[in-house]
Amino acid sequence: MLSMSLCTAAGVRTGYLGPAGSWTHQACLELFGDADLIALDGAALFEAMRAKTIERACVPVTTSVVGATPYLDDVLALENVQVVAEYPKVLGYSLLAKPGAGREDIRTVVAHPVALQEVKPWLDQQMPHVERRPAASAGAAAQLVAQATGLDMAAMGPPSAARIHGLKSVADGIEEGPHNTTRWWVLGHALPAPSGNDKTSLLLTVDEARFQRSLQALARSARVLAIYERPGKQSLDGHRYVVDVAGHASQPQIVQLLAKHAEFRLLGSYPRRY
Repeated sequence: MLSMSLCTAAGVRTGYLGPAGSWTHQACLELFGDADLIALDGAALFEAMRAKTIERACVPVTTSVVGATPYLDDVLALENVQVVAEYPKVLGYSLLAKPGAGREDIRTVVAHPVALQEVKPWLDQQMPHVERRPAASAGAAAQLVAQATGLDMAAMGPPSAARIHGLKSVADGIEEGPHNTTRWWVLGHALPAPSGNDKTSLLLTVDEARFQRSLQALARSARVLAIYERPGKQSLDGHRYVVDVAGHASQPQIVQLLAKHAEFRLLGSYPRRY
């Protein structure tokens, strides 16, 4: 479980990738309840965190199917923002259509591009001839279906999107299982205190000449859990890596690593959920 302060603090404004009915909306409902949730598009969400007009934001950063999401690099571009929690969730998609539609009526399926990859095996087998159209989020996909004039369009998203947008579920539990898991980061402005079972995320920015030295320093300082490579954006021999390690940033070994090795930047520390 997340800390009580994170889960129950009243009046804390939480931004999520909208519109309502997205998987991130569903994650926020499970984490925080439905009070003080604010639906924003991607650019507005990250700007609100920069400007501190919201206290926290919930962003999907990795999935078991496609790895890093398109939002991870936006998180890395933020300054003075900390990762304060993680939330892994096993997804099971619903195929959502307007009331009165049957599976035989559907000619187009809309979903977030990541979702289209996650449900591809099911669609290939069950509905191989439908058009697959990307949308900004599961909420946006459900909204498109709700606004359509006909019955030939359906969305892939969480079951809650049906209630929010006046749709019905044609099929449930699509690609549900541990093979289809998304991890969200909760972003805030202050690190939580150590919980006793924590994870720390670091950003390593380094060229090839110093890469080995940085890895050796990291291995001496903490137990590495995962490494995700991100585009360096400056040169072919420049690289960026998101590194998850066991422990809290207040531990002496991690404090010393950050003090002695400027190529590492602290992204956050938070209770470990897996």
